[in-house]
Amino acid sequence: MKKSFITTTLATAAIAATALATVATSGAQAAGQSAGNAGLDRAVAAARAHGSAFGLDNDQALQSKSFATDPDGTSHARFNRTFKGLPVVGGDLVVHTDKAGGWKGADAASHAVRVASTTPTVAAASAAQTAARTAGFTVRTSTPTLAVYALNGPARLVWKTQVDGVGAHREPAGKVVFVDARSGHVVDGWATEINDAGTGNSLYLGTVTVQTTASGGQWQMVDATRGGARTEDGNNGATTSTTGTLFSDADNVWGTGSNSNRQTAAVDADFGVGATWDFYKNTFGRNGIKNDGKGARSLVHVGNNWVNASWSDTCFCMRYGDGDGVSYGPLVSLDVAGHEMTHGVTSATAGLTYARESGGLNESTSDVMGTMVEFTANTTGDPGDYLIGERFALGGAKPLRYMDQPSKDGASADCWSKRVGTLDVHYSSGVGNHAFYLLSEGSGTKTINGVAYNSPTCNGSTVTGIGHDAAAAIWYRALTTYWTSSTNYAGARAGMLSAASDLYGAGSAQYAATAATWSAVGVS
Repeated sequence: MKKSFITTTLATAAIAATALATVATSGAQAAGQSAGNAGLDRAVAAARAHGSAFGLDNDQALQSKSFATDPDGTSHARFNRTFKGLPVVGGDLVVHTDKAGGWKGADAASHAVRVASTTPTVAAASAAQTAARTAGFTVRTSTPTLAVYALNGPARLVWKTQVDGVGAHREPAGKVVFVDARSGHVVDGWATEINDAGTGNSLYLGTVTVQTTASGGQWQMVDATRGGARTEDGNNGATTSTTGTLFSDADNVWGTGSNSNRQTAAVDADFGVGATWDFYKNTFGRNGIKNDGKGARSLVHVGNNWVNASWSDTCFCMRYGDGDGVSYGPLVSLDVAGHEMTHGVTSATAGLTYARESGGLNESTSDVMGTMVEFTANTTGDPGDYLIGERFALGGAKPLRYMDQPSKDGASADCWSKRVGTLDVHYSSGVGNHAFYLLSEGSGTKTINGVAYNSPTCNGSTVTGIGHDAAAAIWYRALTTYWTSSTNYAGARAGMLSAASDLYGAGSAQYAATAATWSAVGVS
């Protein structure tokens, strides 16, 4: 008897509504009632009063996702949306209010979320099979739940189907596929396991300090100062594994600087996680990936000859391959740690959809913040640069990506065009990477920390940079305050202009440079 790897879960509107604890029939007011927060109450009231601005009606409810207040009292409430109890894909929005609760506007991923019926005519099992056929990898499970899809085109009832399995190199593979619940056609889909292909006494940084925890006469690689983040040995097991063996040591001296010692790569990964945590904490006041003080897990020595690293929301963990030993060594460099953890930050904030231009912006955001981790860690072994993955490149192999001129990798886009959204997200990220470099350093030739750059513009203009610290501050505020799941590069420009105005003023040099930079990469 052949065993099926497809599982189905039929979720009716009633079941979905029961699972959404903050949803009530009173619509948007429910979020305020459940939160018990005066500022959030005012934001919900403002959203209800101005619901026509983003298509809110009495069949919709808002679920609070995050709430932030600026020093001047301006508040930014991020919500997810439901329609008749069903989650709305692309229904997320940010409501902005002044200190008195007055309306300042909203940024919404979409406006039209109404569907004629929430009763499917396509069976869940059929949707699961359709989604599995489109996955492109070996499928283990395909699990559908009902939702309203509102990202592109008219809203429609869909089976939101999570497909999980393994890829061609035994890496974890996941994809969410949206199957129209009335016609059975595939509407959209994108990856949910984010793999970034490329290829103590640490491997890359020399001797560094790592935070450990004493337990039972041993020391464990658990960082109690950073939310209990822990580093484990993946034992070269399957790249789908979510747990490994916690590293422990008798004398609290870790690694030898050589990859022949399994602790060595763990030192790099552990230090990178700490450096990323500190960057977000010290720069933006963010307390961990989800801003809840909880640390993630890192698994090193994952797979065999795996030239990859990945972030998974499901296990709240990072996995690092050992590379192929020829062109690339273990992928435990600082910029990779910062990159992967930032995927978690993006998921917890704007939730940029991992497809089309928003997927490229998602990848670019990870490259931007991974680069900032290098600069702020300020190590001698891996000083800050605008290259991604250069530290583990062996034998003359190229870095994975170049931010000053992304096309130097042979595939990434320097400039925006209508075809950018059709590229793999690691290549469409070039537009955002180029924009960040130009905003930080400006156009033309420059040498920074011994690396020579020559960044052209797409419109022939000359751009003057404002420094990477200011550029990152604008980027982060846009990510956490203005961008939504559907933000494309035009929306990225708009959000960063709003962020620059908030931080520096609409008449500032930083605001003008942000506008000039996006024009310089073709986004105007």
